[in-house]
Amino acid sequence: MQKYDELLVSLRKVIRAIDLHSKQLNKTAGLTGPQLLIMQEVSQTDGITASRIAQNVNLSPATVTNILDRIESKNLVTRVRSQMDKRRVSLYLTEQGKELLEKAPQPLQEHFIEKFSALAEWEQSLLLSSMQRIAAMMDADKLDASPLLEVGALFQTPKE
Repeated sequence: MQKYDELLVSLRKVIRAIDLHSKQLNKTAGLTGPQLLIMQEVSQTDGITASRIAQNVNLSPATVTNILDRIESKNLVTRVRSQMDKRRVSLYLTEQGKELLEKAPQPLQEHFIEKFSALAEWEQSLLLSSMQRIAAMMDADKLDASPLLEVGALFQTPKE
C-alpha cells in the first residue's frame, strides 16, 4: 500500500470514529454535537449571548442562531430580552435542558483533548502542524470550523 493510501485510510478511520460517536450522541441524548456544545456554553455562563457563544466556539453568529432556534424549539434553552437594553438577549438553560445536559455523554473532543494533552509538547506540535498541512492539501484550511468533532451539517435535526 502506498503511503498516501495509508494516510487516507487513517483519515477515513478518524471520520468514521467521529460519525459513530455523533450517531451515539443523537441516539442517547437526541442532540447533535454542535447542539451539545452550545448547550454547554449556555450552562457555563448564565445569561450568555449568542454572539459570545459564536466567539467561544468559533462558529458564525448565523450558525449559532440557527442551532439555538432548534434547541429552543425543544425547550432546552430560553431567550430573555434585557429590560435595560432591548437589543441584548441572554440565554439560559431550561430545567429540561439542565437534565438533558447532565445525562448527555462526553463529547468526543473532550476524550481526544485528554489524550492529546498527555502527549509531550514536541509531539503535540508535530501533530498540529501535520493536520494543518493536511487541511491545506485538501483545500480545507480556510473553512469555517469549530473545535468540535462532528460529521455532517451543523444544523441537522436528530431523527425521531
